[in-house]
Amino acid sequence: MKIAYVYDVIYPYVKGGAEKRIWEISKRLARKGHEVHIFGMKFWDGGAVFTKDDVYLHGVCEPKELYVEGRRSIKEAIYYARKLIRPLLKEDYDVTDCQAFPYFPCFSAKLCSTLKRTPLVITWHEVWDDYWYEYLGKKGLFGQVIERMTTRLTGNMIAVSDRTAKDLKRVGVKNEISVITNGIDYGTIANLAASEEKTDIIFVGRLIKEKNVDVLIKAVGLVKNEIPAVRCVIIGAGPTQKELELLAADLDLEANIEFTGFMAEYESVISRMKSSKVFVLPSTREGFGIAALEANACDLPVVTVNHERNAVCDLIKGDNGFRCELSEADIAVKILAGFDRRVAMETSCIESAKGYDWDIIVDAIENYYETVMRS
Repeated sequence: MKIAYVYDVIYPYVKGGAEKRIWEISKRLARKGHEVHIFGMKFWDGGAVFTKDDVYLHGVCEPKELYVEGRRSIKEAIYYARKLIRPLLKEDYDVTDCQAFPYFPCFSAKLCSTLKRTPLVITWHEVWDDYWYEYLGKKGLFGQVIERMTTRLTGNMIAVSDRTAKDLKRVGVKNEISVITNGIDYGTIANLAASEEKTDIIFVGRLIKEKNVDVLIKAVGLVKNEIPAVRCVIIGAGPTQKELELLAADLDLEANIEFTGFMAEYESVISRMKSSKVFVLPSTREGFGIAALEANACDLPVVTVNHERNAVCDLIKGDNGFRCELSEADIAVKILAGFDRRVAMETSCIESAKGYDWDIIVDAIENYYETVMRS
């Protein structure tokens, strides 16, 4: 098969769940003999197209800022969607897989697939629906309408979690939705050594409002009352980083909390996980949560927030982590419980992660594309 993936940002130049999914699936499909192309913004020097691990990377335009005043930029999404059309039309593809968010590129992909008479797949990582009003206020109506329109572009839809599939049904999708989850590279994780830099608590993710890292920082302050030398590492970058650093300073936690910023090497992130004791993801908006699975694979229990838009909750079964309320007090209690029970939970954490290996996921996605091509 000749497969095109459409998403404005490309791993590892930008790191997130959707980018990671596309890259891990793409390189495995390429190993199986398929020709795989990823169309995103050009984050690299040199030519617009080059190959990496036998995957073709297409830089369709110069990169723009993803966030404006802490929110995903609409102008960037429209700019990328407009620039995408011509490069995507240059060649024929057996199937095009476009990530639903940020929506506008899906309309460009639909135009190209219609002109080329080839199937379009849209992969949904989450459904915002009414959350648009919380995100944009009255302007959220515009986001909600565009999201609903996107659900009508194709009958070929993948959801990365059962929760996202249910949300699609709730907003009116009538077609069958295939759930093909995200995954992890368990073999690589198992073979990596722990970092010499020991910490107690670790967070990995984009530093944006919805991740609620400010609540984690306050929880570390409470844990410090019990364990004065507690150490927390926050790995990631984003628009809220400066204010989070100021909060840590205001709470006299500069000696307890380390902000690493963006870590380019995946292996370094996993090594830091392996040298920690508890992984905390206090997000109220997660379409899946790859980092939580990676933490489980490193034998860390996961503490996450029990929220309707947090799909990580579906991964936490009770013996591999803890669900909590979005409060520093409850997060602190669960962190301390994780310290106490970590050794007893190690086997359950690892076993729960093994079933999500990317090699299993790529077989499912390959079969799905072949079915779509035949229909």
